[in-house]
Amino acid sequence: MDRLRLRRAALRYAAHGWPVTPGAWLTGHRFVCGRPGRPIMACHPALDSWEDTASVFAPTVHEWWRSHPHTVLLATGRTFDALEVPAALGVRVLGGARLRSLALGPVAVTAAGRWTFLVRPGVPLRPELDRRLDIVRHALGSWIPAPPSRLLEGFVRWAVRPEQCAWHLPDPATIQALLTDALGSVRTPPPTVPRQMSTSRRAA
Repeated sequence: MDRLRLRRAALRYAAHGWPVTPGAWLTGHRFVCGRPGRPIMACHPALDSWEDTASVFAPTVHEWWRSHPHTVLLATGRTFDALEVPAALGVRVLGGARLRSLALGPVAVTAAGRWTFLVRPGVPLRPELDRRLDIVRHALGSWIPAPPSRLLEGFVRWAVRPEQCAWHLPDPATIQALLTDALGSVRTPPPTVPRQMSTSRRAA
């Protein structure tokens, strides 16, 4: 059932033009991808050529999830970029957008407390955001796990589902402005893993 649910989600993302690629799946407390000699313990793409083969072609996506409950990974930098921030900052941005009646795009949340805002691609982070190690822009060469994938800490879910915003991707300048405003009114925990995690994704 997990495999079928993940495949349905992958096909739905692909149908809306979001390139997907299969990721390693969780077995016990480690991720496996079916490739021999692959020592990576964290979530990672299951294909060596994932960046070139990430696809929106339904038959290809269907075949990838034919035998294993792969994590659903979305390749960034093509249809959208993803801005990954700490939970305290993400909550503040969501509240600020609602107060101002600003439309957000899809927002994914991990059980580890990372919020990911999907935006139109191609715009670098503002300097004040780029200086922070706990804010990561996923662009070309990177990926994000998508709901309903399961990571070590728990399931990835949508705080704002794509259907709620009609699959609309907002102007990244708008989201970055909200992030900058929120930084002035919320304390975030000391940065630790995210920048290293982003680098490992590009190398996977």
